[in-house]
Amino acid sequence: MGELELDQSTVRPGGAARLREQLRAPCLTVVFHPDLSRVGEVAWLSAAQPLALSRASPSFVAPSGGPARPLSSALVSRSPLTLRVTPRGIELEPGSADVTLGGAPLTAPALITGEQVDAGQVLVLGGRVALLLHSAGPRPPEPPPSFGLIGESDVVLALRRRVEQVAKVDVPVLLRGETGSGKDLVARAIAGNGARATGPFVTVNLAAVPSSTAVAELFGHAAGAFTGATARRAGAFARADGGVLFLDEIGDVPLDVQALLLRTLDSGEVQPLGSPSFRVDVRVIAATDADLERKVKEGTFREALLHRLRALTVVVPPLRARREDIGRLFAHALRAELAIAGRLDLLERLSEPSAWLDGATVAALVMEAWPGNVRQLRNVARQAAVIGIDQGVVTPAALELTEQSLEAEPRPGRRVLGDEEVVAALRAHGFRPGETARALGISRTTLYALIERSTVLRKAKDVTEQELAEAHSACSGDVEAMAARLEVSERGLRLRLKELERAGR
Repeated sequence: MGELELDQSTVRPGGAARLREQLRAPCLTVVFHPDLSRVGEVAWLSAAQPLALSRASPSFVAPSGGPARPLSSALVSRSPLTLRVTPRGIELEPGSADVTLGGAPLTAPALITGEQVDAGQVLVLGGRVALLLHSAGPRPPEPPPSFGLIGESDVVLALRRRVEQVAKVDVPVLLRGETGSGKDLVARAIAGNGARATGPFVTVNLAAVPSSTAVAELFGHAAGAFTGATARRAGAFARADGGVLFLDEIGDVPLDVQALLLRTLDSGEVQPLGSPSFRVDVRVIAATDADLERKVKEGTFREALLHRLRALTVVVPPLRARREDIGRLFAHALRAELAIAGRLDLLERLSEPSAWLDGATVAALVMEAWPGNVRQLRNVARQAAVIGIDQGVVTPAALELTEQSLEAEPRPGRRVLGDEEVVAALRAHGFRPGETARALGISRTTLYALIERSTVLRKAKDVTEQELAEAHSACSGDVEAMAARLEVSERGLRLRLKELERAGR
């Protein structure tokens, strides 16, 4: 396959990982199966012989080991789909099997290039089992511990190895990664597997701390130190003495507080407001999704503090860099939500012919952009659980795929779309999100976010009940046609109609 290029937001491989990179090979990873315990299993393709993919073959195996077994789903055809590795890429011969590739029926032979395999392509068998065709390096002989980090992709294996290394060294750590990528879980993994594992773990989200109280929050204060300070309060450093202090969103800390942080990191001394200084023994782990180097150039972040914090750096990969893990993460979150609701019985119904969740829906999730990363995926799993509990059917349109806190600035090379262009595209495609997103060259996630942020488009919640009734009558209840007539998002309209139905209106 084509060489996988890791961008600045992924874990950059070292020696062993670089060797795995050179040995990458195509494989199929189960991203959805009616038996959720099968999600994450892998079958490898070989240039030596074609692979016949059906209900009975090939054998898939979990990365952690265990019995090799075929898909064995009665919902998957016995008629095989043939995959053949060639110098040009992967050739597919569908036969008579019910297969979709990228959401479209596969009815004729097709070629998937090496670059397309590296990007990941989703096959859905019988509408129920979803497989990601991608490339991956060989499993290391002694994989690192999981540290509670879900996933077996190359970048997660590299992340787990990095956590194993960093946990052993008692110096400050800087975690870098996009919002929602799991930096807090990585911080806990480092803290829980180092020399301070038995000590306290204290978290401060600096983005949520007002600048006026940041000094008191971090360093504490004496009684009477300022108006309203009726009692002595220990700061975060004091509470973390002997353990680890996790400073989340370090890029948001005010400049004057940065100077105090730097002094404490250099001297090990804390100066509470209105009290003498004292020494603490704390390991600091900081995290940010901000470009601290740019902040240094702009004069909003102290260069000395940046150098002090990044004694060790760990880069947490975004979800789009580990698509083979999405099915496993989604299944884990879905099971957790159903367990909380006491409805694990719903998992048994996934094998029914008309199940409430199918492979086609999860296939769509696997190829989403996920600007909110793992946090956003957990929210989507929660919504899927609610729909299932409510005896509904989970579809991509029914799931909330927007993230309120999208990137403030586009990445280099990404187009900035204005309201007029978005509205024109929506009208040209009848307010159908899939067609509109493809026409604009963006994901549905991004389109939904643009709709939410638009100052021109009205939202489905703003449509009056009279307008809804008139549109329902004129369109004979066709929700897609109603959305086009009302010029609102079909997804938002379906949610609005469901809300009115629950309210008995």
